[in-house]
Amino acid sequence: MQAIWNNTVIAESDDTVLVEGNYYFPEGTLKREFITFSNHKTSCAWKGQASYYSLLVNGELNTDAVWYYSDPKPEAKMVRDRVAFASSVKVG
Repeated sequence: MQAIWNNTVIAESDDTVLVEGNYYFPEGTLKREFITFSNHKTSCAWKGQASYYSLLVNGELNTDAVWYYSDPKPEAKMVRDRVAFASSVKVG
């Protein structure tokens, strides 16, 4: 599986987990050179608090395009140490 944005592979792994229609990649597969800080956070009733990264590729910014749960609730342990992508990022 690959996550691609702006014609660039952002993450690649054979070890993804599908949760609610989103593929979660191991965090270590995320290419850090394309990641920028975001202070955006959201809350999910069963997964917990999500934090975000933005993508910066070839001078273009995709705000809050990557999310992760640093401390997911026990029932969402399958997403720990994983990242997922907004619909603007092609995953397949």
